[in-house]
Amino acid sequence: MRIDILTIFPGMFSAVLGESIIKRAAAKKRVRIILHDLRDFTADKHRKVDDRPFGGGSGMVMNAEPIFNAVSHIISKIKGKRPRVILLSPRGDKLTQRECKALAKRKHLILICGHYEGIDERVRTKLVDREISIGDYILTGGELPAMVLIDSVARLIPGVLGDEGSLRQESFEGGLLEYPQYTRPAVYKGMKVPPVLLSGDHGKIAEWRRHQSERITKKKRPELLKNQGGNKNG
Repeated sequence: MRIDILTIFPGMFSAVLGESIIKRAAAKKRVRIILHDLRDFTADKHRKVDDRPFGGGSGMVMNAEPIFNAVSHIISKIKGKRPRVILLSPRGDKLTQRECKALAKRKHLILICGHYEGIDERVRTKLVDREISIGDYILTGGELPAMVLIDSVARLIPGVLGDEGSLRQESFEGGLLEYPQYTRPAVYKGMKVPPVLLSGDHGKIAEWRRHQSERITKKKRPELLKNQGGNKNG
């Protein structure tokens, strides 16, 4: 997979892209991530990428020109299918595990990181394929959401994780939150690991884990159980 990131703060990505799973994914050549500074694609001699909004109002709005120029530049350098262009925005659909799985099957993504009071609407209407939000709150810009999306998608690409089986046991797989996990020692400060996990009976362990997942989901995210029921019936 190739991921191009359009941002005015490329330096923000260095720590995230150079560590952990994303670093390993790049080393294995499963993911290629390319940063583009939007200031390199503006015709303004001062490298400005924003201006005052028409109609007045507070703050500044990102210009359409550098974003269109950057996307055109990327597309001109590749062959094959047009990349999926995603805008990270609080107006977007909330990122879910299902969406991450769909994006992980793509060969090429372009991520646009908004900033200031927003971006020129013509970018949304003529350039963007999908708007994605990571939650119902406001951040300074789209860089952090882009990092979240990259991390959540990259780990789903075959060959990235050392243990592919672990993906099937994580939260939101099967519509449930993950069951409790324990490791050695079996007793710590008087707190004991549930005996069933020490029994060696894999059937009972699987039953216990399923029950715990349902219990935790019902308590913390009951709407997931409703969605799960709807999916079964649909």
